[in-house]
Amino acid sequence: MTPKYALPFALLTLALQAQAQQQLPTVSVSGRNANAPVSLGGFGDTPAARLPLQALRIDAERLQDLGLDGLGALPKLDASVSDSYNSIGYYTQLRVRGYELDTRFNLRREGLPINGETGLDLFNKAALELLKGSSGLQAGTSAPGGLLNLVVKRPDADRLDLRLSWEQHNSRALALDWTKRWGKEFGLRVNLAAAELDPWLHNSRGRQQGLALAGDWRLGADTLLEAEVESSQHSQPSQPGFSLLGNRLPSIESVDIRRNLNEASWRLPVVLDNDFATLRLRQRLNADWNLLLQAGVQRARNDDRVAFPFGCPSEDDYSRYCSDGSFDLYDFRSENERRDTDALRAAVDGRVQLGGLTHQLRAEALLSRYEARFQRQAYNWVGYGSVFQPTPSQPDPSLTDENTHRDERNRELAFSDQVQIGALELFAGLRHSRIEREAVRTDGSRATNYTQSFTTPWLGASWALAPDLRVYASWGQGIESEVIPNRSRYQNAGRALPALKSRQLEAGLKAGSQTVEWSLATFQIQRPVWADLGSCSAANSCERRVDGEARHRGVEAQADFKWQGGGLVGSAQWLQARREGSTQVGVNGLRPVNVPARSYRVGVHQQVLQALRLQANLVHEGRRAVLPDNSIELPSWTRLDLSARYQHAVGTQQWTWQLGVDNATNQRAWKEAPYSFGHSYLFPLAPRVWKAGLSLAL
Repeated sequence: MTPKYALPFALLTLALQAQAQQQLPTVSVSGRNANAPVSLGGFGDTPAARLPLQALRIDAERLQDLGLDGLGALPKLDASVSDSYNSIGYYTQLRVRGYELDTRFNLRREGLPINGETGLDLFNKAALELLKGSSGLQAGTSAPGGLLNLVVKRPDADRLDLRLSWEQHNSRALALDWTKRWGKEFGLRVNLAAAELDPWLHNSRGRQQGLALAGDWRLGADTLLEAEVESSQHSQPSQPGFSLLGNRLPSIESVDIRRNLNEASWRLPVVLDNDFATLRLRQRLNADWNLLLQAGVQRARNDDRVAFPFGCPSEDDYSRYCSDGSFDLYDFRSENERRDTDALRAAVDGRVQLGGLTHQLRAEALLSRYEARFQRQAYNWVGYGSVFQPTPSQPDPSLTDENTHRDERNRELAFSDQVQIGALELFAGLRHSRIEREAVRTDGSRATNYTQSFTTPWLGASWALAPDLRVYASWGQGIESEVIPNRSRYQNAGRALPALKSRQLEAGLKAGSQTVEWSLATFQIQRPVWADLGSCSAANSCERRVDGEARHRGVEAQADFKWQGGGLVGSAQWLQARREGSTQVGVNGLRPVNVPARSYRVGVHQQVLQALRLQANLVHEGRRAVLPDNSIELPSWTRLDLSARYQHAVGTQQWTWQLGVDNATNQRAWKEAPYSFGHSYLFPLAPRVWKAGLSLAL
């Protein structure tokens, strides 16, 4: 543990005795809670079960109950979410409904925009919220898969929780969660976490630590001031992917999946430093109207470094490794990357009577600024490597390549209306956005700048067929914006492309009772596709423009069954994702790379003794394309995770013991096949891993 966090840990450890008489209630963990509001939805505190869209809220208790941490846990919990270049030691990238979440625009923290090109910790998060589909009402620009929001833990009741955990191969972690309230006026919550990382992957030892403070001050009966700060650091060597060997998919049995190709003696860890601060004022104006004022900042610092395998020069193919397993090895270093995000938000909501109907109105103004500053980077050839055996190499950290500075300013106004007419509930909203973007290389070349404005509407309706059954439909748009690279091969280089509007239609059923909650939805998302057309090999030979669209049609199902002492949580997605309307030969009808056509998640738990609970979780993902031409596929795979939890009291303390095993059958498979920078990569399913934990409520 670094000195930065040693003192707070010591102080809280001394507080154990002072809190020893405090008895915390036992937490009952359920699969889903459709009655919980999803603040990300754009319609205030309306329960998720009433919204005409699919939204998911996963509480921290459920993640802890399953022994999961990090955003990489989401693909294990919901069938609509899949991995998208998720490697050990790097930041998380996800797909929802087959579309990749843009790490720059599709993440929120406490409802404010943040940058996801960094490590995002969950040690102080109360919940994860996932809004599925086009999010033009909720975000100025975003990819159409969905929007992910991190909800921070706030001071509730007095508590002192200690958690210790261990994972096979000797990863160890410690976390403290302390809350103190002074009446209703003041509250303080402190979260601390530290971990020594030594996962199943060789040559990937690292560390992780974090500190977060959250406080509130009730200034009056109608006024609440909330503030929080958070600081975290990740330091760990990253994991490059395997790849195709020439024209074949290597057998998973032919390689050592525990081998980290980033194993050069001169390798350095990827370091991800993150600082956040948020200030929020809640003001009740009168019995019907409320005001929210909020400010947030993020300061992210990265050192991105790796001994990076890429391409096969001997076979003149840089989209994969050589047939004999060899590859080019590069020394890549991009140090002192700085990404700063600032946001100001004002929102008002309330009820008015119009035309004999009660309207729930909401208005929001959001100002945000993003600034990215970089140094020159190293990307230097240092020799050859092989997937079958280590090969010596010498580093070359020379800063030989330019990077790109970026600036962005956003101004957004959003309005929504919600009205109920008997059993019918209507929803409408729109967001107007004005963006200003600039980019320039670190040597001052290839400068671009542009301004765009656009408005994205959203409409929805739900009908209560019975007190516990609703049918709904919705339609919405999303926006993405891009500039043509300022390079000589492009015609009209440096100019902004027309803003791309994705469109989503969705319809479904939602039902809920004391014993079962379920939903069934069908959706269609159409997203225009940018493409480079022409030879692109000489000046003015390349045109970047819209060339058809990606059309994703799918069906999602979720269910949460409850019975005495147990329950079952399941989800499934059937997805038909295709390219349509392209002018290029052989492109139409192809599936996107790394998107499974079928996904299933099932979790069942049962209390077998008064204090013992057993749980099993099954994850299945279907076949997926490895190459853009769909000529090679990954086979489907299934993983089984098992766990047990035992709770008992020692005096006034609550002790919870956990034991689990991920991939209990030691299934071997290629988990995913991201296609990044024109190169195909393969990541293996983690082998069988045992883990244990102890939680104490003191």
